Amino acid sequence: MSTYIVLGKFTQEGITSIKESPNRLEGAKGLAKSLGGEIKQFYYTMGTYDFVAIIEAPDNETMMKSLLIQGSTGAIRTETLVAFPEDKTTEIIKGLP
Repeated sequence: MSTYIVLGKFTQEGITSIKESPNRLEGAKGLAKSLGGEIKQFYYTMGTYDFVAIIEAPDNETMMKSLLIQGSTGAIRTETLVAFPEDKTTEIIKGLP
């Protein structure tokens, strides 16, 4: 499984229908699960981003599919980071020439 950090912002449509946000989140959790992934943690935030999610998915293609489905609702815009665990990154660094 790959880990992703998703930084999100509500669109005008998303903020106008903010009371639906908990339902949209539950839908996103169900979607992730149906695609073989999981939303591990989710936080509503103050500042530049309105929410941050830590998500596991089988691969980049699955994650992209999930993000496109969620984005097509018109309620959110996202920026996604691929996260590497410390032990894997240490392994990569040790293998550098």
